[in-house]
Amino acid sequence: MSDKPSVLFVCVHNAGRSQMAAGWLAHLAGDRIEVRSAGSAPAESINPVAVEAMREVGIDITGATPEVLTTEAVQDSDVVITMGCGDACPFFPGKRYEDWKLDDPAGQGIEAVRPIRDEIRTRVEKLIAGLAP
Repeated sequence: MSDKPSVLFVCVHNAGRSQMAAGWLAHLAGDRIEVRSAGSAPAESINPVAVEAMREVGIDITGATPEVLTTEAVQDSDVVITMGCGDACPFFPGKRYEDWKLDDPAGQGIEAVRPIRDEIRTRVEKLIAGLAP
């Protein structure tokens, strides 16, 4: 474990919410916090509407790819934030877990995804305030 905190964002497909959260965290915290994201059943690619919503605020997540959730990723993270993956996420005593109840952007248009994006930003800002030096 490095000296900087690490955060793992987990959702089912690792294509929308968790990718937007990872994008926000990397953008807002810079290199002060290590960012990971994964999915319990990863999609083939990132949700294009999530990409568009993030592009609107100047954050490019086009280089991200959905990753499968591994036990190691959870073990190596200080904070695990789940977004609707429920029991698929492995649990380790002593880890900090948060479950963010957010609408799933899958299949939604940009008008529906913008408020999800903005809610994620608010939550990420609070997370950074509690973690970053």
